[in-house]
Amino acid sequence: MRYAAIDIGSNAVRLLIADIKQNEATISFKKNTLIRVPLRLGDDAFLDKNISAKKIEDLLKTMVAFRNLIDVYKVSEYMACATSAMREATNGAEIVAMIKKDAGIDLEIVEGQREAKIIYASHIEESLDQKKNYLYIDVGGGSTELSVFSKGEMIASRSFNLGGIRILDNQDKDETWAEMKEWVKSQAQNHKNLSGIGTGGNINKLFKMSDQKDGSALSFAKLKALYDYLNSFSLKDRINVLGLNHDRADVIIPASEIYLSVMKWGGVKQIFVPRVGLVDGIIQLLIEENSGK
Repeated sequence: MRYAAIDIGSNAVRLLIADIKQNEATISFKKNTLIRVPLRLGDDAFLDKNISAKKIEDLLKTMVAFRNLIDVYKVSEYMACATSAMREATNGAEIVAMIKKDAGIDLEIVEGQREAKIIYASHIEESLDQKKNYLYIDVGGGSTELSVFSKGEMIASRSFNLGGIRILDNQDKDETWAEMKEWVKSQAQNHKNLSGIGTGGNINKLFKMSDQKDGSALSFAKLKALYDYLNSFSLKDRINVLGLNHDRADVIIPASEIYLSVMKWGGVKQIFVPRVGLVDGIIQLLIEENSGK
């Protein structure tokens, strides 16, 4: 049995096809195929509040291709979500209808809080120390989702309109930074000794570059050193010398600034990077929704 997850983000669009495995009472999944297409819908959405005809054309072609792959892989259940860029685009609902018509895919534009809940459906915090308090930081292209977990329970959550693409396009607002700082500091006062959990394509890449062992934490000092190292290169050299993808080389800098700022405000000395994202959460949700069938 196979499930599929589609994530239409501000920087990239992803399709995850996963094999569902049942072992007695436990249902789990193994990633079969993951495809990422860097469409950068956020450039249009955050600057013009509208997705351009060219980007719509590219998105529709991508969705038709994803539909064909879903059919070829004989996927039995799928879920498609769009996040910050589509939330802000005035023609978002129109694009949803086009995707339904051209690709036969039902797409949900999710609000920030719903996005956070889907990401956290992966239950990463359950594999960590239940006695500790965690600040979950998910940085996307257009928004940052923050949640506090204590004894494995989510006790506070907020979504902020700050993300890597939004900052690159100079569409981040001082008052949003101030709001996020105030929220994080308030949570840190209420929940001492916070450890971090970081998700998102950029923190995954930073963790990979750190040469840390899977399951180990990335220290604030190591993350800051990585940021300083990357920032010492020009954009061109980050691509040609360090070998970063074009669509990663620019956005990784502002995304790093968000992780570092949140960790600093929250007194977070280390961050675990489980290397999961929205698509993993979607698959887990599908498993939970269909487990009784």
